[in-house]
Order: sequence, then C-alpha cells, then structure tokens
Amino acid sequence: MPEKIGVYFDKSCLGAALDVEALTEFVEKKWGSVVAKVESHAILASDSGRALIQKDLDDGETDAVLVCGASPRYDSEFYRFGPNVLVERCNLRELCILPYMNPDGSYAPAGEEGPELMMQMARDYISMSMVKLKQMKVPQPELFETTKTILVLGGGWTGLHAALNSAAAGYDVVLLERADKLGGAALNMLKTVPLKYPHTTAHATGIEEKVAAVEANAKIAVKLKSELTKLSGMPGAFVATIKGPAGETTVNVGSVVLATGWVAQDTKYVECLGYGKIKDVVTTGEFEKMAKAGALKRPSNGAPAKKVAFILNPKKCEPAGPIYKTLAECNLSAEAAAGGDPKGEVEVSEIKQQQWEGYQHLPMATAVNSLVALKQAGYVTDANPSDGIAYVFYDSMIVQGVHERFYKAAQDNPGVMMTKAEIADVVEEDGGVVVKATNTLLGHDLEVLVDLVVVPTGMVPTTAKEPVLHFDYRQGPTFPDLALFEGFCDSNYICFPYETRRTGVYAAGAVRQPMMLDAAEEDAAGATLKAIQSIESANRGVAVHPRAGDQSYPVFNFVRCTQCKRCTEECPFGALDDDEKGTPKPNFSRCRRCGTCMGACPERVISFDTYGIGMMSDMVKQYTIPDDINNGGPRVLIMACENDAYPALDMAARRGLHWSPYVRIMPVRCLGSVNAIWIKDAMSRGTDGVVLLGCKYGDDYQCHFVKGSEICNRRKENIAETLKQLGIEPERVEQYEIAIDEYDKVPGLIEDFLKLVMKLGPNPFKGY
Repeated sequence: MPEKIGVYFDKSCLGAALDVEALTEFVEKKWGSVVAKVESHAILASDSGRALIQKDLDDGETDAVLVCGASPRYDSEFYRFGPNVLVERCNLRELCILPYMNPDGSYAPAGEEGPELMMQMARDYISMSMVKLKQMKVPQPELFETTKTILVLGGGWTGLHAALNSAAAGYDVVLLERADKLGGAALNMLKTVPLKYPHTTAHATGIEEKVAAVEANAKIAVKLKSELTKLSGMPGAFVATIKGPAGETTVNVGSVVLATGWVAQDTKYVECLGYGKIKDVVTTGEFEKMAKAGALKRPSNGAPAKKVAFILNPKKCEPAGPIYKTLAECNLSAEAAAGGDPKGEVEVSEIKQQQWEGYQHLPMATAVNSLVALKQAGYVTDANPSDGIAYVFYDSMIVQGVHERFYKAAQDNPGVMMTKAEIADVVEEDGGVVVKATNTLLGHDLEVLVDLVVVPTGMVPTTAKEPVLHFDYRQGPTFPDLALFEGFCDSNYICFPYETRRTGVYAAGAVRQPMMLDAAEEDAAGATLKAIQSIESANRGVAVHPRAGDQSYPVFNFVRCTQCKRCTEECPFGALDDDEKGTPKPNFSRCRRCGTCMGACPERVISFDTYGIGMMSDMVKQYTIPDDINNGGPRVLIMACENDAYPALDMAARRGLHWSPYVRIMPVRCLGSVNAIWIKDAMSRGTDGVVLLGCKYGDDYQCHFVKGSEICNRRKENIAETLKQLGIEPERVEQYEIAIDEYDKVPGLIEDFLKLVMKLGPNPFKGY
C-alpha cells in the first residue's frame, strides 16, 4: 500500500472555479499522514507536468500518484509511470466544475471562483479518491508458461484464412477439420460473388489455391477426419482433446479460432414452396452443385433448365406466432436445459446443448441468399445466352456495401427479371412449374411458367446443433448465449466483434453470422488478431478487453468461503470452476476483471488489489452528509458503470449539461460488481438515495460484461427486502439504464430521482 502519496492539481482543468490553495491545505490537513507532497501545475497533462511527477517518483519523495483534474478518460498517456506505480485520477472537471448547478437551478458564473457547495464537492471527491488509493496494492500478475499455438476449428474458407494469418504472424497452428479434405462449403461453389474490383462479375473462389497454401505451410498442422472432444484449461494453457483416425490425442494450445461454419437448414421449412413434392423445385445448394457439374437440367426429365425462378420470399412458409424468442424466453429455455429454477437467484448453473434450428434461420440468411440468387441468375443467362431467363422474386433484396455494384450489374442483365412479390403458390402445370406471385412491383398479380424453381437455403450454424467446443467448464460444455442468437456464436459486444463469453475463443465466419466469403475472410483476420492478443495477454498476466492490460485479478480469502457457489454460477465468462466441495477454483487468464464474483459474494471474501469491498465501502464513507435535508440538501450516491454510464456523465458535462450539487458519483467496473454492503453502508450513514447507473440489459444488451446490469437488477430485489427490514423505503435505491450516446438524459434522471428523494423525506438514519 502507498505510504508517500503525491497529490497533483491540474490548474488548466480547474480554472478559477476552485481555490487550489484551499484544497492543498485541506489535503495536507486531512491526509497528511499518507501524503508526502502536494503540487499544482499550470498544465499537468503535458511533458513538463509529467516530468514533475516523474522526478518526485525518481527521487523517492513519492510512491503513488493522485491526479486532481480531468476525467480518467482523458490524457492517460501522461500518467503512466510503470506497473509498480499506482495512479488514481480524481475527476474534478467533469464531475464537479462543468456540471455544477446551484440548488436554485442557476449556474456558477464562468471564470469566477465557485461557491462553497462546489468546493465541498471537490473536497468529497478528493477524499473518496484518496481513501481508494491509500488502500490499493500494486497488482502482481499471475504468470505461467503459455503455449503460443492457435487451434483453428474448421477447414473451410474462414478456417483456412485464419490458419494462414496465424502462421504469417509467426504462430504455430493446429487446423482441425471433420471432413476428409479441406475446403468446406466453398468446394461446392462454381463461383463466388465478386471479391475484387470492379465487383460486378462473379468469379472462381480460389479455394483450391488456399488449400494448397495451407498444406504447404510448415507452421500449420492439418488434422483431417478429426474433431475436438474436450477443451479444458485457460487462455495460454488450453488442453485440447482431439479424436482422429488414430484415436484420441491431446494438444496444448494458447487460444482458439472457431470457424466451423454452417450446415444447410432442414428442407421441411421450404416444403410449402413445393420442395419435396415437385421434382423441379431445388434448393440453392443443390442448384450450385448442378452448376458446378455443368448440368443445369431439370431433375424431372433431364431437359435443360432455361427458365428458372429464384424465390427469396419464404413468408408463405412462416409459422404462426413470433419466430424469434425474447430474452426472457431464452433464459427460461436455458434454465430448463440446465435443470435449474428460472426464478432462482443465479443465472444458470450449467448450460447444456440444445437444438436451436428453426424457421428463423431462413430470414436470417436473407442477405446471403439475395447475393446467391443474383449470382445463380447469372449462371442461367451464361449457360443460355440467347434464351435463358431468370426470375427473382423477393421480399427484401439485401445487398450490403460494395455488393451494390453486383446488384446493379444484375439489374442491367437483360435475361434477369426482378420484382418484389409475395408467393401465393408453386404448382406443377403444363409440363413445368408455375410460380404465382401477388403484390408485385408490376402492379398486378403474376404467373410465370418455368423449368426450375430455386428456393432459399437457411444457414444453421454448427453451434446450433452441437457443443462443438465441448468445454470442460463448471458452467457446461457449450456457449451461454446461443439461445439469444438463434444458435449463432455471436454477441452484442458492440465494441468487440468475434467475442464470445469464453475468453480465448473467438468466432469467425458463418458460425457467427450468415455471411459471404469476403466478410468471412475479414472475420478470419479479426478473430486471428484477437486470438494472438489473448495469448500475449496471458503471457504477460494481464486482462483482455474491455479492461485490457489490467494486471489485477480476484483474490480469494478461502478461510471465510462458505461454498455457496454464487461466484462460480454468476461469472459471465466461466472463469471459475469449483471442486467437489464447491470451493471456487480460479482460472486467471479466463477472467475479464469485471468483479461480478465480488458483487455476488455474501461473505465478501473476493477482492482485487486495486478494487475491493473494503476500499469501495470506505469511499462511500467519505462524502459529507448534512444532518438536515432542508438545510444543506439531500445526498445521493450514484454508482456509475465505467463502460457506458461514466462516459455518458463525462459527455454530458463537456456538452454543457448540469445537475444537482447534492449527488456524488462513484465509478464501478460494472454494476455486476456492486456488493450489497456498499448500499447498506451508504444508507446506514444517512445517504438519502442510491442510483445504480449502468448499461442496458435485455434483448439488446449493451453491458460490456454481458450480464452485469441484469444481475444487479436481480440482486436489487434482495436489497429491497433488506431495506424494508431496516425501515428504509426500497424506492431510495433505483437502477437506471443508459447508453453511452444518451448523455442528454443524465440531468433528467438525476433531477427526477432527487424529486423522489425529497418526496420521501430524509433517510431515517440521517444524523446517527
């Protein structure tokens, strides 16, 4: 813990609003036992300001740094002094000066010294930051011998690119393919939609060259007819159990790229369009194989198929009722799969594999099927230049990005006719197949007689049908979020594509989302970089995103552990296993440092060196609370998630928005890390209300740690019961969701909550 803290004021951030000399005197008087030096600088976030701090550290005058000025989201490059120097940022500009509003709603005059209430806010924030820094310890990273080998699952287009990218970066690769040859679905393709300029003409995939390049690369070990049966361990030290022709073997790998792709949807979902009943109705996959074989012929009689209808509107086959599940329904089905109680406190104790295949995979693949239809329409006119006709009936023609050029080229093809339409029926008539369409762009119903009808293919990710990874984790063998994404190994990580809830495992290609080869190639590059980042982060003992570079990790006091299993069950990333007694077993490089385990623990046995139960409790005890709510105002504590809510507060202040001087804001890693004791401590001191300000949760969750806001909301119900027992209204604790771009809502949220607090009156514990 620091013994000689240096406190530095950035005058450029404070301006004339705060009396720096008075604050210096306050720090020296209250914190003189641990503060060795207090300095101010005209522009602390500068080379000269940094040099001032560095000199004090080098001379041994200080051993830790408290910077009082701007938000920690700004100027961080000036305040990095190595892994052994603790630095805390006290945000006086964005939390105190800029948003300050007098109790009567007026603003403090710019360029003048602020009122006493502003100084009181500054003193409170300095004390909160000081008590936190005073209890911090320099984190000692958990180092272990890492394996710099990347396991790539799937030898298709995505997997081949991931393997080549990894090898090019200098990493060894184990490439696993279940089939007897590499290439995947691309092997069945005659051509691909254009991958290069001018993006107007379909061309060969080049899959054969990719396969040859992989097979010739000495850094890539290809294992055919093989599959993963178990993955245990953690990033940097995974152990993969592989079943192949020679039996089971184990391989040590550092990270995993999941590129197992997709399988064609069960054709029962397109039977209403004539498939299975009419021989001349085929799927896009079957048509592609016909084209590659050079035989665009009718299955019924072998005659050339010169007139072909492509149906992109499968709504005729849509089942009654909603085709997508809500998050609540997903949670219920996941609980049922785990054999758990959906009304229980914890999320899911063990997620088991379910079958997620359904009709929904058809509309989800609309963008892919749109491009495939345009490509295959070209096959028809290329094979029959003089009399080939392709009809494309669509509900939504989705062509993304540069593929718009390909769409325009298809529009210019005289042999291709496209129209928005609803399919009324597909029947056999007059020796062919008649497609009956309504609500067309032509303004009238349409019937066309064709030789062949091609219906779309739904793309079902392999993860929708089987675990694939077979995790040897306490939380089960498969990914937790499959239900929410219809079996796709996807996420709502807006900032972190390729991410999964299993650290060190990155999804790419059609197993993540339906996509074409160009997007899959880009996915492979991104997932490979993430896999490399995971290995190197594990090698240095630091966290990956979103707290990238964080050396701290959960420290357990097992003496007090009651084996309640809440930490192992609520961890969003499966970082904790447990032994036969239920004692948690940490896997350090799986951990994202969110602190959800710390918030879950009723015995408060989990802490981080830089973020702990006692540390945050003491912060709660530092701000001043007037004895009389009518003379000095109420006090409201806002625990703000550092990922979205805290930046939103920063942005609101920087854009000239203001809020009450009666609130105190305390950043937390995630609302999932909030322990009930912090709220109890705040209430027992006489705090009039507590706001838990975090990311959105639900179907469109934006929590950087996936479940933090949702878990906090669930815990709030228990907190409400505790408050009732203490004679405190549960309404005094409220949780609000806010996105990072909803900064303009911040003042309204604070004002409304303060009105509620004033209506409730003072906290019954005030003054005790």
